[in-house]
Amino acid sequence: MSDPIFEKILIANRGEIALRVIRACREMGIRSVAVHSTADTDAMHVRLADESVCIGPAPSSESYLNKARIISACEITGAQAVHPGYGFLSENAAFAQALQDHGIVFIGPNAEHIRIMGDKITAKETARKLGIPVVPGSDGGVADFEAALKVAETIGYPVIIKATAGGGGRGMKVARNPEELEVAFRTARSEAKAAFGNDEVYMEKYLQRPRHIEFQVFGDGKGKAVHLGERDCSLQRRHQKVFEEAPGPVITDEQRARIGKICADAVAAINYIGAGTIEFLYEDGEFYFIEMNTRLQVEHPVTEAIFGVDLVREQIRVASGLPMSFGQDDLVINGHAIEVRINAEKLPNFSPCPGKVKTFHAPGGLGVRMDSALYGGYSIPPYYDSLIGKLIVHGRDRPEALARLKRSLGELVVDGIDTTVPLFHALLEEPDILTGDYNIHWLEKWLATRFDA
Repeated sequence: MSDPIFEKILIANRGEIALRVIRACREMGIRSVAVHSTADTDAMHVRLADESVCIGPAPSSESYLNKARIISACEITGAQAVHPGYGFLSENAAFAQALQDHGIVFIGPNAEHIRIMGDKITAKETARKLGIPVVPGSDGGVADFEAALKVAETIGYPVIIKATAGGGGRGMKVARNPEELEVAFRTARSEAKAAFGNDEVYMEKYLQRPRHIEFQVFGDGKGKAVHLGERDCSLQRRHQKVFEEAPGPVITDEQRARIGKICADAVAAINYIGAGTIEFLYEDGEFYFIEMNTRLQVEHPVTEAIFGVDLVREQIRVASGLPMSFGQDDLVINGHAIEVRINAEKLPNFSPCPGKVKTFHAPGGLGVRMDSALYGGYSIPPYYDSLIGKLIVHGRDRPEALARLKRSLGELVVDGIDTTVPLFHALLEEPDILTGDYNIHWLEKWLATRFDA
């Protein structure tokens, strides 16, 4: 290959996302290195990679989150670059910087962009300066309850208090009046301190019935960027996405073009490199910035399906110095795609359900993709996230995609453990899901009546 490209890439992750990167590497003629904990010796990503290195015991703090061991694995194997996947160290600025300091390429944005977007307040201020619409709220952190009262009076109730360093719903509380605000403010700070070691919080207007809409962006690091439309990720449980689709059922072509251009122009202005996602709350035709994820998203396959692009391949290309292989005019939406996240969890409480998989059969057929690291006889370890697979379907339109999803779920076999598959069978019988009439609160309310969750 005449173009400059990596000869060997280390994947600093596990499970289905590690497999996803290995597959892209293999198609590009690049050797892959898997790292693994002692609990993942028999994992599929270890089996399929060209090389593997054990980097520590089962706890992620001693293996997948151990920067020094991952860098040592790069040096031992001669890997020139690291793909972080999602989760673990994918949005860790110190890790990206450490790799750079060792002459190893981080396949993702630079450390400074990760740092800026990793702090919710700084991210919001940056977004505002770049012309991205934001939710009305405090200018930075809120120091005490008296300051919180003043902010609430200015923007109006209800308000939501969020941890600056937050994520996953921790350090996040809603208040509908001054009495609730005092309890919510102190509770949010306490939770933030316990979860993140940082009790700083900020405040925003709490939207009543918003949808969660995110725009996929991609930059070459040299001032050129594109957007790849939006994904609707409104079906969430405890702020965790379970069902994602693209394009969004309620977003118009005009809205997509307008907000997409704002997002692309914003990341181009800061010379952003690689994949990123700008997340919004959407209500009554208006978009409000929540945060930016400086990594590949779990739900990236639905975007790949409707645009016919390989985002991981593109990440590797631009990280190696090559230009993007497509421009904005090349990106035309084709059909509709839906992804459901299948977890090893027992309903109705969604309690983790690790164990031995006796039989695994993935669905197939036109427009069906199953991203999973499962195989018959595999023992799911209890140490990591419960996500065991992603079922992605693509159809000519949304009704066809829904029909294909229903058919595919009926073919999927995961025997030996409990999974969340029954949840999706039930959701596909709901009129609101079939019409796309849902918001970020819909699933929690439905679960409360259906599963008593």
